[in-house]
Amino acid sequence: MTAPSQARLEAACETLSRADPALAIAYDVTGLPVWRAGEPTYAMLARMITHQQISLGAAAAIWARTEALLGEVAPEAVLAADPDALRACGQSRPKVGHLTSIAESLVTGTLSLPRVCTAPLDDARRELIAVKGIGPWTAELFLLYATGAMDAFPVGDVGLMEAHRLLAAHETRMDIKAFTQHAEAWRPNRGVAAHLLWAWLHSHRGDAAPGTT
Repeated sequence: MTAPSQARLEAACETLSRADPALAIAYDVTGLPVWRAGEPTYAMLARMITHQQISLGAAAAIWARTEALLGEVAPEAVLAADPDALRACGQSRPKVGHLTSIAESLVTGTLSLPRVCTAPLDDARRELIAVKGIGPWTAELFLLYATGAMDAFPVGDVGLMEAHRLLAAHETRMDIKAFTQHAEAWRPNRGVAAHLLWAWLHSHRGDAAPGTT
């Protein structure tokens, strides 16, 4: 589990504030964001898969049932589990397939999380998304949380796009292509920008501080 130092985060936030008025507002409100960090495990990837495209409450309930079924959410446990039992936890058929595919890649060594965590960012991205079930959004989140990669960026994250819309006082949200192009100005600190936007959005909504994934 790795997170950037406070000094690096502060320097990045100040640079981002000069680059984008919306991020300057977010930084003024939240201060240094708490970096979301977790251990680079299969369970982290599995939880990300579980949370895709459903509400936080539903995802939490499904994840709790999955943990209760498996005990430790590990590749071997998923491969030994009855797929119908996983679906009974609330995991969709495609997600069960993705969980199984990722587990197989780790057991066979096709995917190595220690290797991913020490590789250059582009190489790490390629190794992750080569696995069926790991798309760009999941890969970028994993790199943010597990390695502290300051320029990892979950393209298409609706929360980020909506937070930026609100901060910029735009009537409509940018589409994914436009938002991705806009975020090019944030390199090499796009991951820090993501944390700023998430922190501001949670503050704006009055949510509890986000935990690790």
